[in-house]
Amino acid sequence: MKLIPKLNPNGWDEMFSSKGVRNSYRNVLHTLQNLSPENIEQKQKQASDFFMNQGITFTVYSDDNQGIERIFPFDIIPRIITHKDWDEVEKGIGQRLKALNLFLEDVYNEQLIIKEGIIPASLISSCPHYIQEVHGIKLPHNIHIHIAGIDLIRGENGTFYVLEDNLRCPSGVSYMLENREITKRIFPEMLTSNRVSMVGNYPMVLHNILISMSPRSISNPNVVLLTPGVYNSAYYEHTFLARQMGIPLVEGRDLVVNNNNVYMKTTSGLEQVDVIYRRLDDDYLDPLVFRQDSALGVPGLISSYKMGNVALVNAVGNGVADDKAVYAYVPDMIKYYLNEEPILKNVPTYQMENKEEREFVFADMENMVIKETNQSGGYGMIMGNKATEEELDKGKKAILANPRNFIAQPIIQLSTVPCLIDGQLKLRHVDLRPYALFGPDGVKIVPGGLTRVALTEGSLVVNSSQGGGSKDTWIIE
Repeated sequence: MKLIPKLNPNGWDEMFSSKGVRNSYRNVLHTLQNLSPENIEQKQKQASDFFMNQGITFTVYSDDNQGIERIFPFDIIPRIITHKDWDEVEKGIGQRLKALNLFLEDVYNEQLIIKEGIIPASLISSCPHYIQEVHGIKLPHNIHIHIAGIDLIRGENGTFYVLEDNLRCPSGVSYMLENREITKRIFPEMLTSNRVSMVGNYPMVLHNILISMSPRSISNPNVVLLTPGVYNSAYYEHTFLARQMGIPLVEGRDLVVNNNNVYMKTTSGLEQVDVIYRRLDDDYLDPLVFRQDSALGVPGLISSYKMGNVALVNAVGNGVADDKAVYAYVPDMIKYYLNEEPILKNVPTYQMENKEEREFVFADMENMVIKETNQSGGYGMIMGNKATEEELDKGKKAILANPRNFIAQPIIQLSTVPCLIDGQLKLRHVDLRPYALFGPDGVKIVPGGLTRVALTEGSLVVNSSQGGGSKDTWIIE
């Protein structure tokens, strides 16, 4: 089958350069070209059936907050990153995570970075995810960020940039693992011949880190995964990870706090819980401290947490470090805490609270992406090059009404990867979310990640909630 797409004239393509096929992709393209159209269609169907049978879904929310559950779109052609490029990514994420963790430890204790004028105090005090209730808290091993999903994009010259840091309840790792499982089924020889690095040990590494956070020095700490329940958009992932790690999946009603200890209700009585991997936002964790109307949390949980009787993973209050307005200061954090230059660059970011930067953005809004500082999933975003005059004017009014709530970034042409669409290779834009785990032995990153694909031609929005899909991500020698 002849599979030669038109080369991307506007940016970096992962498979093709101006000289032709990149070395890392030669074996893959050769294999694909030797398949008949029927073979390729069969493999694509096999992938779709696998996702359907496994119940691998996500939820898309419409404007009226109605959730539609869908099978996660998967493209069978892998996204390949060389070991040399991955080495830079791995070192850069490790550096970034250490600095962000030191920032959280500092901002919830001595606040030296504020006192020394590196970060404005007003930026922190105005952040809705700065949780005053846990100020002064001491955590096991001083680790706040146990699990991080760092979103990367590749610019027009092939340089990796950090787009955002997800440090609260990052999702999507189950898709990374399931993508690899389906690739093993449809291209087993191709995986072996390309010597692709393994990602399947992620649940084991995560489980070891969860155990290491136990406040009690016992041989077999009790670890649970706390889910909001079946109606959460990532519920499939919660069940998947709990099953992979062999730990109980619980809801708030399954836990109770007695004498500042957390217990799980079981058929044989109460069992003390040492570590909670929570997939529940801060606001819903404890109705006695946060939202009183939360039926998802556990009354008294924060009191037990502050006393050090239970560990929460990730820590409470991490949202202050992945606020999109605080993101602009991460390079300064790296220099301040580590005395190092950042390995991975930020995307240039304009603070809408700054009058000069705001006026600059307003004058060039067609070339900017406007983001709400505490939105995620592609929501609350204005793509200047796609927006109407009415949408741009509406955006300007919203910014002027609450400038702290917005940032702007120049639109960067994301790298492309060929996707199999209607039996042909077509270029589509992608990003990459590697998953980093932080424990007593430092930062560990499984060699791979979730490559998200903007399936609509020309689109730069890759989020699954906005109709994006995914690819298996290969790190190869």
